[in-house]
Amino acid sequence: MSQTERPAWRVAADPDTVERDLTRLVLTLVELVRQLVERQSVRRMEQGDLTDEQIEALGVALMRLEEAMGDLCDHFGLRPQDLNLDLGPLGTLLPSND
Repeated sequence: MSQTERPAWRVAADPDTVERDLTRLVLTLVELVRQLVERQSVRRMEQGDLTDEQIEALGVALMRLEEAMGDLCDHFGLRPQDLNLDLGPLGTLLPSND
């Protein structure tokens, strides 16, 4: 098949699951950002860049965000592993918690 004969890529959006799929995508992005912020916070804490008050505030905020993510996953019938997109040869988007 030549390049001019390539099939067009199409999105097959099932009307019955589009809301759940969109929610899954949004929650995946939020979880990715949450994990990045958590890692950055740990790095700054280990470097001594944060005061005790800042460490406490970050810890509380990250715990609340993790709890909210769990609540949202429960509400939409998703498991945390449902948020980990498979990127094919690149592996998964989020690190596994194994």
